[in-house]
Amino acid sequence: MYAITGITGKVGGAVALTLLAAGLPVRAVVRDAAKAAEWKTLGCEIAVAEMEDAAALAQAFKGAEAVFILPPSNFDPEPGFPEAKIVIDTVRYALQAARPAKAVCLSTIGAQAVQVNLLTQRTLMEQALGTLDVPVTFLRPGWFMENAAWDVVPARDSGVIPSFLQPLDKPVPMVATADVGRVAAQLLQQSWSGHRVVELEGPCRVSPNDIAAAFSRILGHPVRMEIVPRASWETLFKSQGMQDPLPRIRMLDGFNEGWISFENGDAATLKGQVALETVLQSLVDGAA
Repeated sequence: MYAITGITGKVGGAVALTLLAAGLPVRAVVRDAAKAAEWKTLGCEIAVAEMEDAAALAQAFKGAEAVFILPPSNFDPEPGFPEAKIVIDTVRYALQAARPAKAVCLSTIGAQAVQVNLLTQRTLMEQALGTLDVPVTFLRPGWFMENAAWDVVPARDSGVIPSFLQPLDKPVPMVATADVGRVAAQLLQQSWSGHRVVELEGPCRVSPNDIAAAFSRILGHPVRMEIVPRASWETLFKSQGMQDPLPRIRMLDGFNEGWISFENGDAATLKGQVALETVLQSLVDGAA
């Protein structure tokens, strides 16, 4: 049995569908049983557990051959990441109590960075699970191509996309969520001992200008990127409702300055199969 958290999202769903397609049993770990109907129809066993409920999560992991951990995202955490630390403690307890044969945890590119930023939440998860004697693989994907969902409307309506990634011609490791889910499902089926890191990116690096060019081809009109000056970020993010934009700003700094990168070097990364234009086309179709 493969227990999958985050199954209602893009990555968790792709993990589950890949395993189901291989004829493997899947236990869908969901917060709300009402959202599990689709997965029950597909043949999944259902377990209801909040990621902050240690006892329920341990029960959901009990008897599993492998567990996929997808920590919830928090884009505006409180100082010190208290929300993430609660989830981390819960997941660690649940894995220790249930003792599955192995686990794959979705982490991030740059989890090894010492500079505090939004992705530090994943660094803390790796550090905590790294103390377990359960075999754990930390899957570190690059920037999700699906983040370009925010770019569809400006690309379509004005032909100008604001870019926080800078400079505009700097290639960034990006990957499609479909590739992340597929690779995670493959890793869950492998055998290993101890703890390991697997780093994943798409078929090629992607610059902001590459994204604009792909939108131009898809939409049939010119699209260009426009730099958002860094000095304006804090005021802008606060105007959008963020309480503490510093972690997000430092994450963007990390990509732009190069200290958020793959720990084991470019040559050691796994390469995905899904091209940028395929993802952008699906985003445009979904927004139509």
